[in-house]
Amino acid sequence: MGRPKGGKNVMRTPEEKEKILLEYLINHKPLTEISSEYNINLRLLKRWKKKYLENGIEGLQSLSGKQSKGRPKKTLTREEELELKIMKLEIENERLKKGYIVKGDGAAKEYVTTLDKNTK
Repeated sequence: MGRPKGGKNVMRTPEEKEKILLEYLINHKPLTEISSEYNINLRLLKRWKKKYLENGIEGLQSLSGKQSKGRPKKTLTREEELELKIMKLEIENERLKKGYIVKGDGAAKEYVTTLDKNTK
């Protein structure tokens, strides 16, 4: 998954968007570098990040209707399921390091800071 040929806009799946964002969230790669590497507008990348942090992979679903609805979902192998679970735990770990926790689920999801609490 690199730079698209001919500068065309590429429709990416939520999984592809998540993989790109994990380079920032886990590997701490600068968004400007990711933007350049994947030929993604920096503002769009920041929007993906915000939606992902708020709603997880569901927030990365395209609302434009350009993606085909008939494509079957790929069933994950046991190894892929475990890798996905590890990635999600690493993301949660990064959130906790930055001082916030997630309360609720789906649309009721809320990010609460823990920085002002006494942790002793």
